[in-house]
Amino acid sequence: MTSFLDPLISFVSAHAWLAYLTLFLAALLEAVPVVGSVIPGSTIILALSALVPGGDLKLQWVLLAAAFGAVLGDGSAYWIGHRRQREILNTWPLTNYPRVVEQSERFFHRFGTWAVFFARFVPPIRAFVPVTAGALGMAPARFYAVNIPAILFWAPAHVLPGVLAVSALHEYAGPHHGHPFKHMWILTVAGVAIVVGVAVWIYHRRNGGTVAGAKPPA
Repeated sequence: MTSFLDPLISFVSAHAWLAYLTLFLAALLEAVPVVGSVIPGSTIILALSALVPGGDLKLQWVLLAAAFGAVLGDGSAYWIGHRRQREILNTWPLTNYPRVVEQSERFFHRFGTWAVFFARFVPPIRAFVPVTAGALGMAPARFYAVNIPAILFWAPAHVLPGVLAVSALHEYAGPHHGHPFKHMWILTVAGVAIVVGVAVWIYHRRNGGTVAGAKPPA
């Protein structure tokens, strides 16, 4: 696996703008209904954060790329829902995911405006709540008043763990040993993402695909 990561890290070092573009697209696509439920955007952001302490990527640009992608993705989904109202929830491809759409509506009705904030941290409905908020008539000012602060929390929460972990390892073993730490962090993030993904899939299979904590419909 390290033989694969070595050229990848070297490529990112030489073409940092592609890494920033990848971060931007990962955050943007996570907010696209249906697509966002399968794109491992958070995993990509967490993994690439390991490249900040060594200077391969700059922290401010990583945070900006992730935040801007999330704002544009959430905003685009919201405005599509706001323009088409409930019609969008009954249109392909959302009609292929009626259970997740229903969960998103229940989540929104349960938490109200704060659903936009909480959903940023709850896959897979993170990809459905912005469009649902628009479809249910949430005012733009209320949406952005909650969505932007949520993203300002979400971006550092996904970037800083990798930065701090690899920085601590640099401090402990010295910067000349930094390359293996990048491997360790990237492989750990990928492994945890796979385990969590499988666990969530099994949980949904056993519980009929309901979201934990969501109230049953009245």
